Amino acid sequence: MKFWTAHIRQGHPPVLVRESFAYGALFLGPFWLAAQRAWVPAALSLAAGVLVVALVPAGTAAVIMLALAVWLGLSGHDLVRWSIEHRGFTLAQVIAATGESEALSVFLARRPDLAGSFLPPQAAR
Repeated sequence: MKFWTAHIRQGHPPVLVRESFAYGALFLGPFWLAAQRAWVPAALSLAAGVLVVALVPAGTAAVIMLALAVWLGLSGHDLVRWSIEHRGFTLAQVIAATGESEALSVFLARRPDLAGSFLPPQAAR
């Protein structure tokens, strides 16, 4: 069973964010964050990486970069959640489900008022 947070904003579809370790953030760092539209954390982590490589001796830089990668893996989804909240979305629910589509189904079953709010009019019927 996996956990998801559902975030809502008037006139937009719900956004689901998984609560887990972010392997994409571990291996791709700021590029994964940018793909998730977490622009500020992506820019800051990229700047931190560039500064570490430019200013710290090679052996120490490798250790710091590894620590940065692990930290991004541990907090990647939280940084995405932070970015979503700063775009005006609010946390609506925490959902336990086996996959993202099931989590969305469970969320819409709990919140039937949202079922047709983000679909085109012909699909909402």
